[in-house]
Amino acid sequence: MCGIDTKKIANYKFLKRFHRDRKEWLSQGGSIDKQRMILEDFADNAGVAKGHYFHQDLLVAKYIFEAKPERHIDVGSRVDGFVAHVASFREIEVLDVQPLPPVGHSNIKFRQADLTQETDGNITDSLSCLHAIEHFGLGRYGDPVDVDGHRKGIANLVKMLKPGGTLYISFPIAERSQVHFNAHRVFSPAEILSYAEISGELHLQSFDYVNDKGELVLNQLVHDSYSGLRFGCGIYKFKKNG
Repeated sequence: MCGIDTKKIANYKFLKRFHRDRKEWLSQGGSIDKQRMILEDFADNAGVAKGHYFHQDLLVAKYIFEAKPERHIDVGSRVDGFVAHVASFREIEVLDVQPLPPVGHSNIKFRQADLTQETDGNITDSLSCLHAIEHFGLGRYGDPVDVDGHRKGIANLVKMLKPGGTLYISFPIAERSQVHFNAHRVFSPAEILSYAEISGELHLQSFDYVNDKGELVLNQLVHDSYSGLRFGCGIYKFKKNG
C-alpha cells in the first residue's frame, strides 16, 4: 500500500524481544539515557557482501597487491572503496574531474583532472578506472557533454600506460549497449574490444563480471552470450603491447 513500509511493520514481531532485553538490562543495574528502539537488526545479516562495488573494489585491489607495480594511478574510482583498499598497502595517485577535500592519508595523492582532455603519455605501469568511464561526457559530474567522452577517456588511459603496463577497467554491462542519460552508459561485454583505441594497443588478459544477482563470476570469456543480462559489471584486465 502507498505510504506504508511493510518491512517496518514486519519488524514489530521483535517488539517482545526488545522489551525483554530492556527489562534484563535494567535488572542488571544498567541505566538508559535515551531509548531508541531498533528492531530491524535482530534478524539482519552481518553485512552486504555482493554488488558491483563490493566485488570490483576488492578484486582489483587484490590484483594490484599481487602485481606490486612501481606506480599506480587511478582515474575516477570510488575513494571510500577501491582507493581506500589500495591505499591501505601502497601509494595511489588519484585523478578525478571533481575536487576532493583533504583526505588525511599520505598514501592517497590527488589531482583534479578531466581525462577527456589531453594528457601525458607513458607515465605509469599500472592504471585503474573502475565504474567511471560510463559517465564520461554525460555532464553528470560537471564535465562537458561529449557523445565521444568515453572513447576519449579510454584513448587517454591507453596513452598514459607504459608498454607492458596493466589497465584495470570496469563498467556496467548488459546484453546490448545503452545510454541512460544522464546517469551512465551500459556496454555489451565485448564492445570495448572493437574500439580502435584498445584493439591496436592492448590485449585482454582476463574478464570477470558481477551478474544481475550481485555475484562475482571469475575468468569468463568476453565473447560468450550474455543474453538476459540487464545490469552487470564487467571487470577487465588489459596489458599494453610492447
